[in-house]
Amino acid sequence: MEELDGEPTVTLIPGMNSQKKQICFDWGPGEMLVCETSFNKKEKSEVVPGCPLIYIVRKDVDVYSQILRKLFNESHGIFVGLQRIEEELTGKSRKAQLVRVSKNYRSVIRACMEEMHQVAIAAKDPASGCQFSSQVSILSAMELIWNLCEILFIEVAPAGPLLLHLLDWVRLHVCEVDSLSADVLGSENPSKHESFWNLVTVLVLQGRLDEARQMLSREADASPTSAGMCRILGDLMRTMPVLSPGNTQTLTELELKWQHWHEECERHLQDGTFASSPHLESLCKIMLGDEAALLEQKKLLSNWYHFLVTRLLYSHPTVKPMDLYFYAQSSLDLFLGGESSPEPLDNILMAAFEFDIHQVIKECSIALSNWWFVAHLTDLLDHCKLLQSHNLYFGSNMREFLLLEYASGLFAHHSLWQLGVDYFDYCPELGRVSLELHIERIPLSTEQKALKVLRVCEQRQMTEQVRSICKILAMKAVRNNRLGSALSWSIRAKDAAFATLVSDRFLRDYCERGCFSDLDLIDNLGPAMMLSDRLTFLGKYREFHRLYGEKRFVDAASLLLSLMTSQIAPRSFWMTLLTDALPLLEQKQVIFSAEQTYELMRCLEDLTSGKPVCGEPDPQRLQDDDIETTKVEMLRLALARNLARSIIKEGSLEGS
Repeated sequence: MEELDGEPTVTLIPGMNSQKKQICFDWGPGEMLVCETSFNKKEKSEVVPGCPLIYIVRKDVDVYSQILRKLFNESHGIFVGLQRIEEELTGKSRKAQLVRVSKNYRSVIRACMEEMHQVAIAAKDPASGCQFSSQVSILSAMELIWNLCEILFIEVAPAGPLLLHLLDWVRLHVCEVDSLSADVLGSENPSKHESFWNLVTVLVLQGRLDEARQMLSREADASPTSAGMCRILGDLMRTMPVLSPGNTQTLTELELKWQHWHEECERHLQDGTFASSPHLESLCKIMLGDEAALLEQKKLLSNWYHFLVTRLLYSHPTVKPMDLYFYAQSSLDLFLGGESSPEPLDNILMAAFEFDIHQVIKECSIALSNWWFVAHLTDLLDHCKLLQSHNLYFGSNMREFLLLEYASGLFAHHSLWQLGVDYFDYCPELGRVSLELHIERIPLSTEQKALKVLRVCEQRQMTEQVRSICKILAMKAVRNNRLGSALSWSIRAKDAAFATLVSDRFLRDYCERGCFSDLDLIDNLGPAMMLSDRLTFLGKYREFHRLYGEKRFVDAASLLLSLMTSQIAPRSFWMTLLTDALPLLEQKQVIFSAEQTYELMRCLEDLTSGKPVCGEPDPQRLQDDDIETTKVEMLRLALARNLARSIIKEGSLEGS
């Protein structure tokens, strides 16, 4: 068994006193139910009436955040689009598309972070504001990590362009300089502002030398004594060699130009050009990559990775990707100076600089509160063909494992489960099985939700799940006395036994009320009536009533007789059928032939003298019941008269 990477987090349950009461728990797919028991550890005590504490510990609480739900919804569309990227796209076009997908993911994170920030500012409750601010910090860290992974693993920037990407990375995530610039430039006399030199220093630290030169020109205008020094330093900033995206110069040419420029900066510093201005001298030392001068600006740098990028900019502008880890580790050590230990974010960034993708994913899985980040990042890296060799020991690969975990968390939510379906769909090994297990646990609280679940199952040919859902809905409909809906669901479930049960209820209602409910459904059963004998009888019996209503008496009589002689009608319903035959027997026109009349007479005798069957009318009860006796006598009389009429009619026809 593998050792844990760290101690598991402790979940505090409010109101739970484990010293006085024992607790029990039960696991669910995405949560755990914790409750107090009535057992006492030491001695028996009087049972005090009251409700025991019940608490649900959820594995993934982030799915219940309104703002984070936007993150889940927006990223779902990006994820599905990524899966549909055509395999024919290779080389630069494929790489460009993957970079675009990565930027889309980051834009979603940033939009969510900005909205969360606004909510945190507007929060009236300090506890809520603190919670939202904490979430903003987490989202900011997520974007920081993702951006770095995009540069190193997806862009795969070579030496030269690599530093330009890292500069953009730092500028994007260390954005205090913009508010500082607004404060300084918004004052009456910017060069006299208390934060003026802090602003110039930060601009130089971030490599924003054009903006720094503009600030120095303001200082030169306001202070003639330092105008010469400002001009010289401004010229050094202007002439600093930088590899621009459209530039065709080679790295060797850049290194030569940079070396000459570096020597010129060194000469000005040695000559004491800026000796009379400590601020300008400090800026010159920073541009020379002096580590001591950089570390003096710890407060303005704010973090070690800003220190790293500034150090590379002014000391190793053509740094190669393979050398990044060495500089990152030394920058971290220099910046922390043994005063504090690295944070989880530091470990994640260091793993990225070491190009250890699996360690990045592992550290993020431990540090972050949900699976969204690692699932989507891993999926993207897998599309970049960077995780093909890494399979987990229990049969799935890392991408699929993380997607399954994330989708499982979505299924804990009453509406986000619909997003989880697509994530399961794109897990070829275990996705289908996991979807079947999770979809069975969705509470079918409304028929609309049940229809959504059913549509998902039918689209994926999940026959057992479709049958199960239809049976559940049919049972609910029966309990609510909605027989039409119950019959519709039982037909959809292809459940013959339940269709028979519902058909019996229809027939019982007909006997009690004298009419059918849900005629449209029964009239349009079509081939579905073959699901069970009872359903077939229901459909045919309704057809008899329709023929009778249309005065097609001969067809109606033939159908009625066939229902009895084919044994498809339950014997408990024979008396009703024979009673329905009475109006046909009394018609002026002879409807039933002699042979048909004999069949009806036989059915009547079987019913009145045969052995009782469970669920059928008892013959003795029929004879004793005055109403039933009257019906039988009327039927016998009508049948005898019809037999005589039919014999005469048939005899006269033969004679003619």
